[in-house]
Amino acid sequence: MKFLLSTLIVHAPDPVTGVQKSTFDRFREVIDKALLAEELGFDGYGVGERHERPFISSSPTVVLSHLAALTRRIRLFTTVTTLSLLDPVRAYEDYATLDHLSQGRLELIIGKGNGAAQRELFQVTPEDQWERNAESYEVFRRLWRQDKVTYDTRFRPPLHEAEVWPRPLQQPVRVWHGSATSRESVDLAARYGDPLFSANVTNPIGPYAELIAYYRERWAHYGHDPARAAVGSGTAGYHAAHRSQDAVAAYAPVFAGYLQLQEKLGVAPVFPTLEDFVERSSALVGSPQQVIEKVHRYHEQFGHSVINLSADANGLPDHQHRAGLELFQAEIAPALRHTLPDPPWEWAPARPAAEQELVP
Repeated sequence: MKFLLSTLIVHAPDPVTGVQKSTFDRFREVIDKALLAEELGFDGYGVGERHERPFISSSPTVVLSHLAALTRRIRLFTTVTTLSLLDPVRAYEDYATLDHLSQGRLELIIGKGNGAAQRELFQVTPEDQWERNAESYEVFRRLWRQDKVTYDTRFRPPLHEAEVWPRPLQQPVRVWHGSATSRESVDLAARYGDPLFSANVTNPIGPYAELIAYYRERWAHYGHDPARAAVGSGTAGYHAAHRSQDAVAAYAPVFAGYLQLQEKLGVAPVFPTLEDFVERSSALVGSPQQVIEKVHRYHEQFGHSVINLSADANGLPDHQHRAGLELFQAEIAPALRHTLPDPPWEWAPARPAAEQELVP
């Protein structure tokens, strides 16, 4: 099993202290967490894409390019790239460039995106968002694989023998499809033989397990080898301590902030108490053994081989957040790596031998 840290770069007051960092300091924190991820031995680091408040993650390629220069080992993920809002030609140019700058460590997670404000900003409607996402991915996919592309598009000017540069390093880049509640993204992933990444944050396990089962069903329908299907999974929260009561007590203020946000939004919380949240959500809060057991329970229904944890403290003091991540890599990750399978491919970037000699 592989493990990621990721951030949507929320720029808002700390849910516990109420203090809001400057934009400069928030980006500095994102950079520091990526360096920590590599230092501790995480397998990847992800940066999301949103184009509305309270997020400042509108340019993930810029952030990831900076991180590519500062890291050497971890794979760099987009969590997620909102292809339904983007010109796929321009998106290809950005990501093909990043592919070279990262020395082939790039992986994409694509999705249609959420939020009415960003849809309005890009003049995308709820009715056509799924069709835009599917068309943009088809164009992006062809550009990555073909030197010249002809395609009769609906949502951008058609392409005729189009050449787009630079040509990428990875042939091809791995693209995951982010899935929260809809079958459209699941079917798109299965159709192309791509891996699926389940959000697995808002609800209990049931709806996500159903979507993953549907993915495997559609995967087989499209004629792909069942052994090559791969699933990643998010988590609703994380904090571990040697004693479970210490982990839960430390997480209590974070959960209280979550309840306050739900109340402010006028939304009834799915998990109304901390005890219910720890028990029924995908949050990994407790002792190392409790976290390991919960991941195994989810794996029984998901069969996933990648887990994503939040890179953000989300209200935990920085020293506690770091201690929890250190404990994850010291005791939790080794046990899960030993008992649960990796994705069905090599994780390290594949580069020609001549290019490998140039890597410091």
